[in-house]
Amino acid sequence: MRLAREGDARAFEALVKRYRTKIQSLALHLTGRASDADDVTQEVFLRAYRKLDQFEGRSEFYTWLYRIAVHRAIALRRGRGRRTMVDVDDPRIERALEVDASGDPQKAVLLRESYARLLAAFDRLSPTLRTTVALVALQGLGHKDAAKVLETTEGTIAWRMHEARRQLRVRMDSPKETAGVRTLPEHSTENDPLEALLGRLVALGPTLPTLG
Repeated sequence: MRLAREGDARAFEALVKRYRTKIQSLALHLTGRASDADDVTQEVFLRAYRKLDQFEGRSEFYTWLYRIAVHRAIALRRGRGRRTMVDVDDPRIERALEVDASGDPQKAVLLRESYARLLAAFDRLSPTLRTTVALVALQGLGHKDAAKVLETTEGTIAWRMHEARRQLRVRMDSPKETAGVRTLPEHSTENDPLEALLGRLVALGPTLPTLG
């Protein structure tokens, strides 16, 4: 980072290679479109390069990048309005299947509907809750780092995750909320990797502090 701020182009290129995949993944979760994710990713690094002199080092470089990505992704999505439908060929589903289906076509068929239902519920969360879930549950940030990215407190992040779990639980159980999902026939999701992820999101946690 020091070398990049001093004008070393190769140093900045190294930073791009280190963080590009994570930024692109975050942008995809927040926008739901591969082309939008590519646009956000490109703009994040362009803005970062132009504003390197404004980075004071009081936070980690990646939290600074995440903050830029979050603001841009939310603005882009707001500009085109809320999505009303999640297709089973949603790029987020395809990328998840690349990992979880392990090349097994039958397993991919069984997983596809569950992912579509989860994304339909996820996309209906407010931008604040959706971004918090993306950072904590999908990007793996701890509450402390997520709070830095979103410029809030760890207690607020904990509350948001608690509320997101509640809303996801309700929406996953509501046929009305997922009626707009183009899905395959119903199937058993027992031992489904998605259900393990969903279980982590909606599991009842410890009592959370009341926020002012």
